[in-house]
Amino acid sequence: MKILGISGSPRKRGNTDIILNQILLGANDSGFETEAIFLRDYTINSCIGCEKCRKDLTCSHFKDGMNLIYPKIEEAELLILGSPVYNYNITSRMKSFIDRLYPYYEFSDDRPRKYSSRLTNKKRQALVFSVCEQTDPKEDGFATEALARPLEALGYEIADKLTLFGFFERGAVLKDMETMEKARLSGAKFAENY
Repeated sequence: MKILGISGSPRKRGNTDIILNQILLGANDSGFETEAIFLRDYTINSCIGCEKCRKDLTCSHFKDGMNLIYPKIEEAELLILGSPVYNYNITSRMKSFIDRLYPYYEFSDDRPRKYSSRLTNKKRQALVFSVCEQTDPKEDGFATEALARPLEALGYEIADKLTLFGFFERGAVLKDMETMEKARLSGAKFAENY
């Protein structure tokens, strides 16, 4: 079984990366094969809505990092998405990644078009998390839902949503052993409950 974790943080070794690695560590301890992807290491162009992917079943307009990530998504039964909160939402890198999942949709010809997902060919689950500097839960804004709802539309069952508050400086989360353990246990539970 394979778990793919994806960080939308532009900051290397920041809190989002650390939490992702903790979640994957917990899942790995449960016997799953895990892989982490950091979107900052890939060039991912923004979707331009050309609709070619509906016929080609992949994005054929761009030859970029998504061509390397698509096979990993298809192979993994479990997916983890994490993003720091930017202006009450996810990062632009994560948004571009999510938009480029459009080739997995299949649409009917009537209006408004009904849709289904090519990813429902096996049981898929996801865990999503956001990391917010502020401590007021309202400050997360739309970030956690912006990660979860597109995955639900693609056929993923959202097994867990984590919103972590009060972390900004790079590596600040390392000083919070309770949060680190919570992340590791979330990964273990995510894997064990699949």
